[in-house]
Amino acid sequence: MFQVTLFGESHGPGVGVLIDGCPAGLELGPAEINEELAKRIPPDPTVTSARREQDEVQFVSGVFDGYTTGAPLVMLSPNRDVRSQDYEKLKSIARPGHADYPARIKYGGFNDLRGGGRASGRLTAPVVMAGAVAKKLLRSIGVRVFAHTVQVQTVRLEKQLTYEEIVRNTYSNPVRCADAETAEKMRAAILRARSDGDSLGGVVECISEGLPPGVGDPIFDSLDADLAKIAFSIPAVKGFEVGLGFGAASVLGSVNNDPYTVRDGKVATVTNNAGGILGGLSNGMPVVVRVAFKPPSSIPKEQSTVNLKEMRDTKVEVIGRHDPCIVPKAVPVVEAAVSIVLADHCLRSGKLPRVLREKES
Repeated sequence: MFQVTLFGESHGPGVGVLIDGCPAGLELGPAEINEELAKRIPPDPTVTSARREQDEVQFVSGVFDGYTTGAPLVMLSPNRDVRSQDYEKLKSIARPGHADYPARIKYGGFNDLRGGGRASGRLTAPVVMAGAVAKKLLRSIGVRVFAHTVQVQTVRLEKQLTYEEIVRNTYSNPVRCADAETAEKMRAAILRARSDGDSLGGVVECISEGLPPGVGDPIFDSLDADLAKIAFSIPAVKGFEVGLGFGAASVLGSVNNDPYTVRDGKVATVTNNAGGILGGLSNGMPVVVRVAFKPPSSIPKEQSTVNLKEMRDTKVEVIGRHDPCIVPKAVPVVEAAVSIVLADHCLRSGKLPRVLREKES
């Protein structure tokens, strides 16, 4: 019911999103969308690419007098900081780790390869736009969604942090880790890889609090299935897990099961290995998911590849403005993606109304 369509390409005129099904009566202005978009670019340029798009969202339709109208909501952000000449010499070169080769086959060579075109991380900006709307809808029924970095290469967040600590500390450092000591180790690892002409991957964890039980739609549209689907739509995602995730494969059932208890007059579980989802439905506990990102593929190290036009082996060094690790940028994207799915399921289950308020005459 909360339908999201992305449009635009990395080096085209701009990128944007069309949301069909957004309830009417949601107070919404460009400033709050821009605030979410700004989270995508960490302030420390040493851990990210040099491309700096100053996103300023424009409402094209769906908002009138500061409130959503119930009509399709269209938001647009222009691309201004592009440098397409970096891709001229790569027209016939299949960059290792990128979608160049399969995209060339699928689209017959007509696809826009500049900056990755449709497969670019630039397309996460409209995900964040839609997520900003979804997060505000969810807050109206007491649901909070927040993400943070829990791993960069082999550096892991080992401390158990409270939700309040995660919310308060995540954006206090450029790697978006809620623990300052771990964050500095992650940053050092990124800088080492960058100095070696290489890149790193990592893991983002997202926690959703306040989701009522019974939200979801088994079997094929189950809550965890839809969360996995949108997670894998984010560029560079290669892994997804809920709760204990892959760890559940190595423990006993007596350990994995979450015992029920009554807490403050409500049913709860003592542990949360299920990550807040059972049988594709929310169980009232925090929904906890983790998303694994591969290292960015564009690196200045020489790599073996092929010239697709001449059909011969060759070498390539991808020179340009690229991230040594996209995990810091991905934190608000994962947060937005999860929010989109939760808002959709809350609308489908009737937890969110189609009209949020009646307009005063």
